[in-house]
Amino acid sequence: MNALLSPLGILFPEALVRSHPFAILAAFVAINTVIYVALTVAKAMPKIYFGDYLPRNYARAETRSIYPDAPS
Repeated sequence: MNALLSPLGILFPEALVRSHPFAILAAFVAINTVIYVALTVAKAMPKIYFGDYLPRNYARAETRSIYPDAPS
């Protein structure tokens, strides 16, 4: 049984596995897998709001409080 499997690939013939179209397909699958894993990890991480880390440069000219002497 082992003598029958040695000249062949595990699932496909060796000529198919070493062909150029098969290499292109394998590269596409590898890149697709890496992108899918990166998107999955990014979705699992907590959201980052960059506005929380930037200084705020805006302030109201007048207070909107019902108390006129409230700090603005």
